[in-house]
Amino acid sequence: MKTDNLFYRIFNILPTLALELAGVTVANPGGYSFRAEEVKQTAFRLDGLLIPPTDDPAAPLIFLEAQAQSDDDFYGRFFSEIFLYLYRSVPRPCWRALVIYPRRAIERSDPCYSSLLTLPEVQRVYLEDLAKASTPSLGIQLLQLLIATPAAAAQQGHRLAQQIRIASEPSPLPLAEALDLIETILVYRLPKLTRQEIQAMLGFTHADLKQSRFYQEVFAEGQQEGRQEGRQEGRQEGRQEGRQEGRQEECVALVLRLIKRRFGRIPAQQSRRIRRLSLANAEILAEALLDFQTLDDLAAWLAAQADPAS
Repeated sequence: MKTDNLFYRIFNILPTLALELAGVTVANPGGYSFRAEEVKQTAFRLDGLLIPPTDDPAAPLIFLEAQAQSDDDFYGRFFSEIFLYLYRSVPRPCWRALVIYPRRAIERSDPCYSSLLTLPEVQRVYLEDLAKASTPSLGIQLLQLLIATPAAAAQQGHRLAQQIRIASEPSPLPLAEALDLIETILVYRLPKLTRQEIQAMLGFTHADLKQSRFYQEVFAEGQQEGRQEGRQEGRQEGRQEGRQEGRQEECVALVLRLIKRRFGRIPAQQSRRIRRLSLANAEILAEALLDFQTLDDLAAWLAAQADPAS
């Protein structure tokens, strides 16, 4: 579901938001990382797992689930995933479970699991309750934007973008990354508007993003990886081939980083196809990516390519 993907993208970029919603206080909240993980030897997949820093044994492992649609079997599956994961973990971690619903009406109760919902480790959050927060954090405002009506989303998105620009206190996200996330949410919430119209409403363009520190940092990381790959290949197969391979690796690394920042996780098959793209096609994808609105656009682009290397 697109809404679920956006939820997880927010928590991937702002893992400390889960701590805020769960009411968990730890010494090093910035040490948390977000990932998805398969439960070994089962068909279960944990879409949201926040891993605590290794140097803080008191920091809990957090199981996160965003439920944008009703599901009668959700709690049975969710608790099965949690307890199987804990059973297979050595040593056993302390843990919390955080379930996020846009509205209470979406939740489906099941008497079989009602006692588990009263555990102190389990926290349910209904975003409709956060609408009246007097001084919401950036993360809370992004979640509010995700569930707002289209008319309210347009106003809230514009206001949030302006607020981030003029904020006197440091933002938990780089400006360009925050604006990109706001834009992506509004593209989903306002499907009748083009990305360019939404950018105009927010007061920026992708050309601005390409000049930002966010874009330049991602590009610099790709350059560094590309140079390292190029040097390794150059020693093994010749200086010229190493330089060519380095440029291809540099471009692909940049593309994958931009995709991750914009859309979050992508299927492994798509990642492999991108890594096999020629330098020319990787450069074309880097430009085309700026106009993609969803991962469906990426899938369509890859399907349309006739790259001999793929």
